[in-house]
Amino acid sequence: MAVKVFIDGKEGTTGLKIFERFAKRNDLEILQIDDEKRKDPVEKAKMINASDYTFLCLPDAAAIESAELCTNPDTVIIDASTAHRTNPDWAYGFPELDKSFREKIQTSKRIAVPGCYASGFISLGYPLVKSGIMPKDYPVTIHAVSGYSGAGKKAIAQYEAEGRNPELDSPRLYALTQAHKHLPEMKKISGLDYEPIFNPYVCDYFQGMTVTVGLHSRLLEKKVTAHDVWEMMSEHYKDSHFVKVAGFMGEGTLTEQFIPANTMAGTNNMQIFVYGNDDRIMLTSRFDNLGKGASGAAVQCFNISLGIDEGFSLE
Repeated sequence: MAVKVFIDGKEGTTGLKIFERFAKRNDLEILQIDDEKRKDPVEKAKMINASDYTFLCLPDAAAIESAELCTNPDTVIIDASTAHRTNPDWAYGFPELDKSFREKIQTSKRIAVPGCYASGFISLGYPLVKSGIMPKDYPVTIHAVSGYSGAGKKAIAQYEAEGRNPELDSPRLYALTQAHKHLPEMKKISGLDYEPIFNPYVCDYFQGMTVTVGLHSRLLEKKVTAHDVWEMMSEHYKDSHFVKVAGFMGEGTLTEQFIPANTMAGTNNMQIFVYGNDDRIMLTSRFDNLGKGASGAAVQCFNISLGIDEGFSLE
């Protein structure tokens, strides 16, 4: 019997990508809502409660409202918004972090898909804190760049418009008030005592992302070298299907001493690099902001919840 799936917010970037990934699957029945009724709570409630799985690809307030419409105890909600990522009643959808994350995804009826920037940082921050290398009170600074597709429909139209503002030709730093919506999950899931300084840039290319963290070895609780950190990260992700640690200093992965941000576009893969020197140790996570950073992560969680190959329709 086909699994019934409803995508609430199929018109948005993430919802559309999930729909596209499901298009060739014959194990699913996609429930469709009439366009004129897609904001009607009565009609949405019918779809949600008739589904086995509902994906919420909505702004936070709308995602909360839709989640509350679910009265069917068997319906699994997978929320791609920020709304439930720090809620302990919801599974956090990053299975590679630890077996406990994977187990909760397998058993929970409520799954929160990580944010794109948050995925990049937490892939680095969680192992660093768990291993005891980075203190929980470490003064973390994050540098990140993303393609403009992560900014939503309005920004995509702005970037792709003829005669656009010349400022769009250059990387643009934003989140200037240090109140970016991904910061709470960055802090909580990584196990930090304080929110990091976060400097994200949106850039003039469509998709792909890098998130970078630097460590001053003199501030760490353990005396470690850059190679020690690389060994720890490699061990942490050794059994991961989608998250891979590149050779030390990028050996075997980088053809030049550059880490371009767009090479994971169109995949659900994430690459982690450890480089720098023994005084200033650098870590970078590279992935697709629309893949492992959004729709790909949602589909991966869906597959895990179903108990099937986590890479189905993601390879």
